[in-house]
Amino acid sequence: MKYLSIIVFGLFLYIGCGNSNPKSTDEYINDALKNQEIQEGWGIKENRINLIEAIKNSENEGLLPEDYQYSKLLEFEKKFDSIPESREEYHQLLTASYIKYLSDLKNGKINPREIYRDWEIEKKEIQPDTILAIALQKNRIDSTLESHKPKHFTYLNLKKALALIKSMPEENFDTIVTKEKFKLGGKSETIAKIKERLRYWGDLSKDDTLANTVFNTDLKNALIKFQNRHGLESDGAIGAMTLKALNVSKETRKQQIITNLERWRWYPADLGNSFLGVNIPNYYLFLVDNKDTINKYRVVVGTPKRKSPILSSKISNIVFNPTWTVPPTIIKEDLVPDATKSRSYFSKTRIKIFNYKNQEISPSDWKPSDANKYRYVQEPGYNNSLGVVKINFPNNHLVYMHDTNHRDYFVYNYRALSSGCVRIEKPLPLVEYLLKNPRRYSSIKIDTIVKTKKTQAVKVDCEFQVHFQYFTAWYKKGQLQFRNDVYGLDPDLYLRLTNQFSSDVVSSTRVIDK
Repeated sequence: MKYLSIIVFGLFLYIGCGNSNPKSTDEYINDALKNQEIQEGWGIKENRINLIEAIKNSENEGLLPEDYQYSKLLEFEKKFDSIPESREEYHQLLTASYIKYLSDLKNGKINPREIYRDWEIEKKEIQPDTILAIALQKNRIDSTLESHKPKHFTYLNLKKALALIKSMPEENFDTIVTKEKFKLGGKSETIAKIKERLRYWGDLSKDDTLANTVFNTDLKNALIKFQNRHGLESDGAIGAMTLKALNVSKETRKQQIITNLERWRWYPADLGNSFLGVNIPNYYLFLVDNKDTINKYRVVVGTPKRKSPILSSKISNIVFNPTWTVPPTIIKEDLVPDATKSRSYFSKTRIKIFNYKNQEISPSDWKPSDANKYRYVQEPGYNNSLGVVKINFPNNHLVYMHDTNHRDYFVYNYRALSSGCVRIEKPLPLVEYLLKNPRRYSSIKIDTIVKTKKTQAVKVDCEFQVHFQYFTAWYKKGQLQFRNDVYGLDPDLYLRLTNQFSSDVVSSTRVIDK
């Protein structure tokens, strides 16, 4: 009892003060193995059976039971009474398996900070050895593991999606390869193959016979449903992107769900009551206030070569009529070639040139050979590269959200077109909502500020978190949702999760947004 009191006090200190010197999972395991009271706690059969059963069910979380020595634990348990000399080894294995499984549930099996250079997600600190000691004392092995799983409804629904796709019959469809132009009322033998897939995924009624190879209204409506579930242009036409999605197998979709379950374990346990959530593969920003989704906005995100980073932060301020300082990569790839051809580039783009003394330099005096010695600043205005407003939040990647001068991009279905920052369609209503001060920042007042073309920074008093996320699968209202893996991250992560990966660390390329 005395030992339990000490543990509870230690846990209270941990929760209240935080852990300034976080340890690795292996270090926690080593500490726990030295703790005799912990090892003795495994003498209670209920504790052992509960852990073995929990590990068996780890596949429901998209994890592998054998990562936690499931078969060995079963073998030890079967001979527990007949070979008492093996109990110490068994207890140690139970200890290591519990701590590893608990840690993986809390933070994921893979550490994103070790495989990605642009994922700015903080590790959630726990003390698994302390939690294990309490669980053993109170016979709560299963409940402590359960309490450390993500509680977000999207994660819980993804688990339902995994169970659903596992229950679906196996399929062995041939890849559909065609250059046909399908028209409503037209007839083609390829239609049967397309209908077969739509029936399999539940977008087309199973009563719709494959013998009918006419492109009719029922088929068009089924295609629209399929396209909506995959974030495609919902025109009911059989284009290249729709065919590509139709050719994706059940196994690949299952793997996609498993990788997304892992990503949810990386994210903060609580996204906050109010936040802006950007799901990069979905190209949408969601405004959530007091845990209620208020609105959503189309966004443009970074290209695969200039990825938007994954991060969690908090809005600090909003800048109306921002200037734009041209980043090094844009100087090299765009500014220098264009300005070398014609110095009128600077007047057309309203970019001013400054030397290291912050003195403005005339375009006629500018020399391409000295291009990197100058700073280039675009004046504020409607056609500024950042548009008329910018939303700032602290991060290590120098990115932000903003308006844009390429407002035509938002009509595209594929919107991975920026240099890393997130561009928002019609951002002023969003900004008005964030400021939440109708007297000082009504829509009329904001329009007046914008018309001045003068830069003005405004602090955001209400606390809004910012989350840039990467999810390519989810389950909503009983429907599987998939999005194109725009940065190609899913296959690599799945190989890592299933212990099949043997290549080098993933790298990524980012620059400041244009």
